[in-house]
Formats: sequence, structure tokens, C-alpha cells
Amino acid sequence: MNQKHLAAYVVVALLFGASGAYVGLNKKAAAPPITTAQPAGVTGPVDGLYKLTLPDAKGVAQALGQYKGKATLVNFWAPWCGPCVQEMPELSALAAGEEGKKLQVIGIGIDSATNIAEFNDKFKITYPVFVAGMAGTELSRSFGNAAGGLPYTVLIGADGQVKKTYLGRLKFDELRKDLATL
Repeated sequence: MNQKHLAAYVVVALLFGASGAYVGLNKKAAAPPITTAQPAGVTGPVDGLYKLTLPDAKGVAQALGQYKGKATLVNFWAPWCGPCVQEMPELSALAAGEEGKKLQVIGIGIDSATNIAEFNDKFKITYPVFVAGMAGTELSRSFGNAAGGLPYTVLIGADGQVKKTYLGRLKFDELRKDLATL
């Protein structure tokens, strides 16, 4: 290796180091992590879900226990997930339609509070959206999402039992058939 190449490598390394230091020093403090560990006495994922309190898209803490006793469709999603975004208009229509009278649709966002709030404001989602951050991935895993893929949707009956899970973009004809069995 000659002197010219060595000097070029040193300059490139210094530039990367300086840019890393700049980003590190100007990085905003992250929001405190949301804990989804199940409290004592929790027996399963649905019970754990209903024990959680998560911020909604406006940052207001909401107890998910408010949905206990009602059939609930829990959709794990992220703003950067193409199939998640594609199914949201249909989920909004479902929540606002006849099925929405018997079924509560909720979205659990796996991203930062800022990104979810911006997305919610831009796309006017008609059902409640909550912010779980990356802890939402672990929550979805507790419902059987071993791969951690998105979107992941869980159909919970009014009896608190998981009726079905769906990995990937929802097929709404299949979902409506499943809803008819509730």
C-alpha cells in the first residue's frame, strides 16, 4: 500500500468518525421504553394485553383493559410496512361499518411515538392506534408471531380467547367469515 492510499483511508476514516460523533451528540433523547412484561397474576397473552396501558397516537395513556369483554381485532403494524399501510383503509372501513358495532379494531404501532402520530394525522385512521415501540414486537410474539413479521393481526373473542391470528396482509373475505363465527 502506498502513502497516497494510506492517506486517503485515514481521511475517509476521520470523516466517518466525525459524522458518527456529530450524530451521537445531536441525537434526541429516546422516549422511555414501554414495558410489556406480564405483571404477576397474568395468565396469557390476552390477559397481558388487557393489563397494558399504552399511549395513543396523541400521547395520551390509555388502558387496553377498556376493550375487555368485547370482540377485538388487534392489528400490529408499522408506518414503514407496505402491507400494513395497504390494509389500513379496509380496517378503517371495517371499524366504521356494521361489523364495527360488534368488534373493536385497535392498532398497535411498532415505531416511535412521533412517527406514529405523524402517520395517524396524515392518514386519519378511524380506529384507536396505540404506540408500543419495539416492545410491540415482543407483544406480538406472545400471541404466536414467532417470526416477528408485520402486519400481524389477532382476533380475540368477547370471551377473551384468541380465535385466530393472521400473518401478512389481511384477506378481508376470510376475516369476515371468521367474524361471522363470533
